[in-house]
Amino acid sequence: MREFKRGTIVKHFKYETLTSEEKEKRKYLYEILGKAKHTETGEELMVYQALYEPFEMSVRPLSMFNEKVDRQKYPDVRQEYRFEEIIQAGSIWEE
Repeated sequence: MREFKRGTIVKHFKYETLTSEEKEKRKYLYEILGKAKHTETGEELMVYQALYEPFEMSVRPLSMFNEKVDRQKYPDVRQEYRFEEIIQAGSIWEE
């Protein structure tokens, strides 16, 4: 399974479908905050925060976070995985 360090910036595959204006607003870009474990089931979760307003924090099962894009549903998307790294943790984020 792919690993993401805290502070890594990732993009959701739907980023490819945005207009230039939407991309400037960083829609579908997220910062990895870390992994968590569900207290009842032990399921591993990915915790991440949107880099666009209202900057919501989200969690998603780690297995789903690491899924490949459904090619039947989204045949024209070039990205292989649902979320892919675009900036490694510790890199400088430039506007």
